[in-house]
Amino acid sequence: MASLYDKPVRALMHEMVRDIDLKPDTVISRDRVRSWFRENYPKIKDGTIAAHLFRMSVNSKSRVHYGAKPGEDDLFFQVDPKHFRLYRPQNDPAPIYPGDDVEQAVKEEVQKLAEESSPEFAYEKDLQNYLARNLHLIESGLTLFEDEGINGLEFPVGGRFIDILAMDSDGNYVVIELKVSKGYDRVVGQLLRYMAWIRKNQTEPGQSVRGIIVARHISEDLLLACSGVEGVQLFEYELSVSLREARLE
Repeated sequence: MASLYDKPVRALMHEMVRDIDLKPDTVISRDRVRSWFRENYPKIKDGTIAAHLFRMSVNSKSRVHYGAKPGEDDLFFQVDPKHFRLYRPQNDPAPIYPGDDVEQAVKEEVQKLAEESSPEFAYEKDLQNYLARNLHLIESGLTLFEDEGINGLEFPVGGRFIDILAMDSDGNYVVIELKVSKGYDRVVGQLLRYMAWIRKNQTEPGQSVRGIIVARHISEDLLLACSGVEGVQLFEYELSVSLREARLE
């Protein structure tokens, strides 16, 4: 998607820092950043702003999804989910980049969580990455959301993250939530909350939002909960494994 203004959002972030004269030790809130964009570049969506904050925060693990580039994307240090300050190269840890050893550390942390709790946690990431590359398996014409280098994988919505944000062949938004085991009825509230956020903060006039839940098994409670909800579809996935004999040549 082309830039809405003559500068990309990453350049506008640098402009904001200069415009408000942000000092190295000053903490700025996500709401303050959004307010500046509303005043100066109102066409930039809240989701795009939030994603760029993560992309341009050197210690945000989410930036590995957004193709953070050394130098031009090393602007902020994330203090907590809603607050940021300027990155200080002399004092702060080395930035996280896609494909480097730090990204591997992120994967190892996921694996550690999986070993300590449920092995399905790590597998959900595998399912997420696979479906993001193969959205046609869910629906023909479905593509991963893209906006100025930000994609729909772990898309930020009000302090939470959508598993996959996609666009259908008609240009409408599709919110996809994944559950690696059994999908319970409580996931409906989560999905509807994400759909409402996208509808309020991302859509243009005429665009619609619908939701999809993908799970290993769909519970009867979930089927019942969604029976009266428009714009929500349920899918069960199946696994298949093929083997081949390994031999020395």
